[in-house]
Amino acid sequence: MTLYLSRLRMARNPQVAALAQLLNPSDANRCLDAHHRLLWSAFATGEQTARDFLWRHDGRDGFLVLSARVPQASPFFEPPQVREFAPVLKTGDRLAFTLRANATRTRVMERDVASGKQHKAHVDLVMDALHTVGPGERAERRMTLAQEAAEHWMARQGEQHGFRLDQVTVGDYSVLTVPVDARRGKGQPRFGVLDLSGTLTVTEPVVFLHRLAAGFGRAKAFGCGLMLIRRA
Repeated sequence: MTLYLSRLRMARNPQVAALAQLLNPSDANRCLDAHHRLLWSAFATGEQTARDFLWRHDGRDGFLVLSARVPQASPFFEPPQVREFAPVLKTGDRLAFTLRANATRTRVMERDVASGKQHKAHVDLVMDALHTVGPGERAERRMTLAQEAAEHWMARQGEQHGFRLDQVTVGDYSVLTVPVDARRGKGQPRFGVLDLSGTLTVTEPVVFLHRLAAGFGRAKAFGCGLMLIRRA
């Protein structure tokens, strides 16, 4: 599969500027949903188009995107800067990485008696760890617990996806809530976001590249999962 790494910047024209508060709101939660929708303008080709790209916000008006298709022209973006993403990796290569991730584990719930199916819940690792300490300790221990959760999660990712974690540092941990139309009658999706950086050693190049293309963790539609790499 051919992949493309693109840099997209919002168009600097009066029409887009007039929509700034809708396309790039200052509130972090509203911004998350707006960007989720905005990126589709460069990739959607029809109502049934499946998402085949990863993205992350890279500054006030910029985005990095890894995709299976070249982004199409959009009135909301400047012409994209696109290059083919085809790193040549071998076992033992050491890479520096950055990753914005929603780190979870799957918890099996009770079996539904009527259908026989088991319900599963995706548990945010840092939120879960914070619930083990008293409310008065959470602010003080938040980043320590986030660091511990990130180390365990990234080590497991490596075991499954072709690399060995050398070290990882948590730059930030935040909890975001996706705005949802109240008429849908559903709760608002809420998830934690870890901003990670570190180094890793490639153990299985093909497996690792496949996971780079697919993304790490959950909440990929909302700017998580894209690992950026460079030679360490």
